[in-house]
This record gives sequence, C-alpha cells and structure tokens, in this order.
Amino acid sequence: HRRFEAGAADLEKHPAVTHVARAAAGEGPRARAGLFRTDAARFLADRHLSAEVFGPAAILVAVSDLDEAARIIRALEGQLTTTLHFDTPDEPLAAALLPLLARKAGRVLANAWPTGVEVAPAMVHGGPFPATSDGRSTSVGPLAITRFLRPVCYQDIPDVLLPVALRADNPWGLERRIDGVPERPRI
Repeated sequence: HRRFEAGAADLEKHPAVTHVARAAAGEGPRARAGLFRTDAARFLADRHLSAEVFGPAAILVAVSDLDEAARIIRALEGQLTTTLHFDTPDEPLAAALLPLLARKAGRVLANAWPTGVEVAPAMVHGGPFPATSDGRSTSVGPLAITRFLRPVCYQDIPDVLLPVALRADNPWGLERRIDGVPERPRI
C-alpha cells in the first residue's frame, strides 16, 4: 500500500504528467485510484514514467500516429498483461499493434480489463522479464507445473532404484519413455 501511494504521488507531482483524477482518501490503508496523462515525447524521454505502479493507477499516453504508438510499446518492459481498446473501424490499427503487444506480455486482451485469472488450459499469466523471472512458464493453469519441474535423465539405473513414478510398475499407471519411445506401464 505504501509503495502504491508513493508511486501514485510521484506521478501526481511529476512535471511531465497531468493529474486527471485521484480518488479521495478513505479510512484505513486503501489504495486511492489515480489517472494521469502525458504525451509520447515526454513518456519516451523519462523511463521513470514507464515504471510500474502496482495498483489502481494508469497513465494515459497521447500519441499522434501509429508509429508513435509502436515506439511507446517497444520502449515498455515486459508486462503480465496488455489491453487494446478499440472499435471496429480501429481494427487495422489494432492488427498492427497486436504483434508488438504479444512480444511484451503473456496475456493480451481486447476491450476488457485484466481483472481475473481463470485456471484454464488457454490461460497464460506471465510475460517477458521483468514481468516474470522466467517467461517460459505461467503462474496459472495446467502448464504452471512447469515452473517447478527440473528434468533429470536416469541412465542405466535399475528399475528398483528409480523413483516410483518412473518404474515399470508405477502405481499411477503413468506413461514412461525409454529412449524417447512411449512404454505402456505394466500394472
């Protein structure tokens, strides 16, 4: 909470940023939503403006054309999510920006807010560094287990010495591979 408030206050005071709106202080440690604005030239000139303020804060960056928007996206660090808000006439612009955004985040949304993470096979919630420390994995969904796996090769180890899951008669009936060839479990 303290880090969010400090980050939002920094934006509010920044000379290149216009303070658009900020929620009133409430009781207790509650994040006060903030909306800020700058232009592309100022944003690109000050890396501090692209620093994450984790919480309900956003900085709108006004761009003059597609090339300027692409420069802004290329300057961003890795993100967990990115969102394109557009109408049907804007689809050609969205199509041009989508590949750039896909290189910056593990989750790309259209006309939506990344408010929830569904645990489903299609869900990936990660992204390139620094959004995650290992962008080859995800933190949700069935593929999340790969964050905790470390491959080990057992060569010429007698069946009785292998981990139970790798033995020919493993109790879970798991498939194992010998020299890359699937072997049916013997149970």
